[in-house]
Amino acid sequence: MVSNIGIIGLGLIGGSLARRLVDRGVNVVAWNHRPHPYAQAEADGIRCVPSLAQLVAAEPDIIVLCNPLKAMPAILGALQPLLDAHPDITLTDVGSVKGMVRQQIEEAGLSEQYVGAHPMAGNEHSGWQAADPHLYDGALWAITVDERTDYVRFAAVAQLICGAIGNRLIVVDDDSHDKAAAMISHMPHAVSTALINELVANPDRNIAAALAAGSWRDMTRVALTDPERTRAMIEEDAVNVEELLRHMAARLTDIADHLHDGNERAIGEFFAAGDPFRAYKAAVNAGAEASRHTMLIPEHGWQQALLESARRGEAIIALNAAGSERTATVVQQPAMR
Repeated sequence: MVSNIGIIGLGLIGGSLARRLVDRGVNVVAWNHRPHPYAQAEADGIRCVPSLAQLVAAEPDIIVLCNPLKAMPAILGALQPLLDAHPDITLTDVGSVKGMVRQQIEEAGLSEQYVGAHPMAGNEHSGWQAADPHLYDGALWAITVDERTDYVRFAAVAQLICGAIGNRLIVVDDDSHDKAAAMISHMPHAVSTALINELVANPDRNIAAALAAGSWRDMTRVALTDPERTRAMIEEDAVNVEELLRHMAARLTDIADHLHDGNERAIGEFFAAGDPFRAYKAAVNAGAEASRHTMLIPEHGWQQALLESARRGEAIIALNAAGSERTATVVQQPAMR
């Protein structure tokens, strides 16, 4: 089990992670580009250091990069010579666009120590003041690997997630992750922003805002996020988001045309097309019991085996390091048919 974790960046995600780990008995050492959170973080049991050199010198088992992606090249450049002297430290991150991070990692010469990760956790708030250990309650993480990923380092990150943090995970490649993140996060942020932009441009916006209730609240919650943070996230995954937005625009144009033409059949098909997702959500909300089994992880081709597990709708809840066989405990969750 990993017991010492380094965290770079004490914003919403990094601060929440640090607080959760400390609450669960893990030693945490942290560095932030500005020291303003340090007094409260120290009071919460997080050891804060004034430099990256001191963070690395503390010899954490894993360093988690929780900094904005725009700061990644500079931080990786500073870490590279430090990690040369500490090759046993594993490097992971929480970035929402994995292809970009891996490219930056490769350019910094740190590929051998790196395992990608992304927690599906967050809200519309920002900064240390919003950090909450419960942000990770029930969260699913994606671990991203390629053919060069070292299994021992992958296992360390997996045990951090399943054991120390108490979450579930799936294993995917960078491209699959980034396309999925664009679909369920980045593109919806753009659509949610378009909704509030439409409201702001409406001459009767105050009447509409006064009438807004649950539907509007749920569809625009993420549009309340710091717009610069949202913009950065979407631009970092621009190719995938552009493609999805064009698909979405075509769908909306089609339904607008059908409404104009009074095409009842096409209108009905539009509203019925999402039934597989409705059935999936009904199963999730009904608390459908998830089956559990042990999966043997092959020595060769383990990356592809775990990717196929994710495609079957399975999630890893424990990686079993004891004994000679490499196994994982996985749960089968509801899946769309």
